[in-house]
Amino acid sequence: MRIALFALLPACTTVLGALAVRPGWAADRPNIVLIYADDMGWGDLTCQGAQGFATPNLDRLAEQGVRLTHFYTAQPVCSASRAALLTGCYPNRLGILGALSPRAQHGIHEDEQTLAELLKAAGYATAIFGKWHLGHHVQFLPTRHGFDEYFGLPYSNDMWPRHPTIKDFPELPLMEGEEVVAYMPDQNQLTTWYTERAVQFIERHAAQPFFLYVPHTMPHVPLGVSDKFRGRSAQGLYGDVIEEIDWSVGEIVAALARHGLTERTLIIFSSDNGPWLSYGDHAGTTAGLREGKGTTFEGGVRVPCIMCWPGTIPAGRVVSEPAMTIDILPTLGRLAGAELPRQPIDGHDIWPLIVGEPGAVSPHEALYFYWDRELQAVRSGRWKLHFEHEYRTLAGQPGGSGGRPANYQQARIGLALFDLEADPGETTDLAAQHPEVVARLQQLADAAREDLGDTATGRQGRNVRQPGRLAAP
Repeated sequence: MRIALFALLPACTTVLGALAVRPGWAADRPNIVLIYADDMGWGDLTCQGAQGFATPNLDRLAEQGVRLTHFYTAQPVCSASRAALLTGCYPNRLGILGALSPRAQHGIHEDEQTLAELLKAAGYATAIFGKWHLGHHVQFLPTRHGFDEYFGLPYSNDMWPRHPTIKDFPELPLMEGEEVVAYMPDQNQLTTWYTERAVQFIERHAAQPFFLYVPHTMPHVPLGVSDKFRGRSAQGLYGDVIEEIDWSVGEIVAALARHGLTERTLIIFSSDNGPWLSYGDHAGTTAGLREGKGTTFEGGVRVPCIMCWPGTIPAGRVVSEPAMTIDILPTLGRLAGAELPRQPIDGHDIWPLIVGEPGAVSPHEALYFYWDRELQAVRSGRWKLHFEHEYRTLAGQPGGSGGRPANYQQARIGLALFDLEADPGETTDLAAQHPEVVARLQQLADAAREDLGDTATGRQGRNVRQPGRLAAP
């Protein structure tokens, strides 16, 4: 392994806030730090009930900013969720679904405009340190989609020859820019390396607006943690990993503070989907939400979300209005005075919710939850309607241990309506008691099927775009 190639700077820190920003005020545009965990559950913050480990830096961000407790990923799986985050679109609109494998011949299309491209066009320096997973061929890499700098893994860290059940993955590459700089890197060092790169980027760009995207590899399995955190938490290895991610947040915040950028920086922290429950003691928790990663129940799609910008976002707020990762791009585009994408997007500006404008409510009449190309659920206000579909479950059995997963079972849910305000665990079907709600949500779902398709009903979708395809050599 050729890790000696990296002269990585230590310590990283993130921070918040700035002068009240108005679109078009170039001098007051915020720096943006977007930190994205992988497979971190809704319950994996101590401010949301986690036990066995501590997240003091993230808790402090929540105290200084706003916590969105009904915040969703667009699909409960790696590539699809990242496509939504960076484009403001449901992944079904883009044709980026599931988790792209090392053998995938497709990726994000060159015509799609990412958040990095919008901000770069508005004068921001841009960087990604971490997991990309929107295509590993050169034409799909971050440097071709708006990022000035890239260091990290092109796809999931378990897509390597040491996978516990799949043995034909190639050696895992670590990339810088558009070059592979090492194969089979020491995954115990990934969180530290990303953090060091993030701090260095802040130091080099403190005098100009910047967009720093840190999509951590962890806590996706196989879990890796540096010696400085190994064995520190009561929870074991998983807790150690979360505590190191929390340390990373603290390092980024501290770097911002050293350069006087605390009140000129918006920090956002979230996760790509819920916990991978089959991995048992190497997986997180949903704090009572139903199921996990790979399902459209709340445990799979509801994720942690903290936003902090001291002096601009009021401190200590909790927002329970529904919002989604597709809302990040239009919201940040507005703050940066950037032009939004030419092609239609699905997200909305949620800044009024974030800062607590009087009467602010979710701008979405409904949020739609697909698994692959099947529309499985729709949420509108307090109500969530599941359509008949199969899903994977442990059915009350324990998950695996030591990095080896337990086997899922297949289960089926029929048409079912849940009141998420009274029943966030989706335990009590109220469809029979509220037929008028069911009818309204079915009508909303039919409109989504016309637009984005649905394999369960044979709809192709009128406004589905194609992913990029590998160019012929």
